[in-house]
Amino acid sequence: MADVYCGDCKRSTVMVFDHAAGDTVCADCGLVLESHSIDETSEWRTFANECGDNDPVRVGGPANPLLTDGRLSTVISKPNGTTGEFLTASLGRWQNRGSNPDRSLILAFKTIATMSDRLGLVATIKDRANEIFKKVEDQKSSRGRNQDAILAACLYIACRQEDKPRTVKEICSVANGATKKEIGRAKEYIIKQLELEMGQSVEIGTIHAGDFMRRFCSNLGMANQTVKAAQEAVRKAEEFDIRRSPISIAAAVIYIVTQLSDEKKPLKDVSLATGVAEGTIRNSYKDLYPHLSKIIPNWYAQEEDLKNLCSP
Repeated sequence: MADVYCGDCKRSTVMVFDHAAGDTVCADCGLVLESHSIDETSEWRTFANECGDNDPVRVGGPANPLLTDGRLSTVISKPNGTTGEFLTASLGRWQNRGSNPDRSLILAFKTIATMSDRLGLVATIKDRANEIFKKVEDQKSSRGRNQDAILAACLYIACRQEDKPRTVKEICSVANGATKKEIGRAKEYIIKQLELEMGQSVEIGTIHAGDFMRRFCSNLGMANQTVKAAQEAVRKAEEFDIRRSPISIAAAVIYIVTQLSDEKKPLKDVSLATGVAEGTIRNSYKDLYPHLSKIIPNWYAQEEDLKNLCSP
């Protein structure tokens, strides 16, 4: 109840809300001030079990167009000891006896979702990985292959296609035991299958060293100015013909920039943060060293500072 001005009473009176009819009524004269009001608050009532289950969920998961039934089918839950336990158990057994063509897909999508969550990937990448796996699964040619490697490769390709690449080592860390070699083979196999289906080459995007800089710098806890200098330096480094992988170049640039800052990072820490071996970082540093004066921004380090760096 609340005090609201009533046009008939010509004063503020107590108003009563009739929840059944949705009407707001004056308590003195009975004038209906508002009718058929819509209650926009949440309905915290569950119809699944009126015997004390406090779960307010009344709907299932979202529709999934990749599944045969769109994930809109009815699932009989397991008995929980209440009335009708025998009937529920019997219906559940009959449902389980029926073949579910999407069972393997559902399990695969759950695995992809788990890997995506562990890597902190956005939903668009997860959805793209699901689509890629569905296309491969429809061809019925992946039987007998390492399923974990196939799923990890789908996620790797999805990251590349969405311009949010992850290193193979990062994907391998959440791939349930699949090795880098197995994921690499699975990636080549999936691309071949997609090309056969589409009848044309499949683009998975080009990796640039700058794609990894912010994440690697964040792993090292670098300051904003140092991160900005590293991003600018890696863009200039791509202008030179340095025959190293983008990940190796990114790691070497980070090592160089940190050595020019007040918070120097040891080579071991850079290796752990980037997943690049220490020897590979040293070799990339050796290739970048002759071009440091053109790569490192002038506002960050002067010529004298560059001379103080250790020669490779």
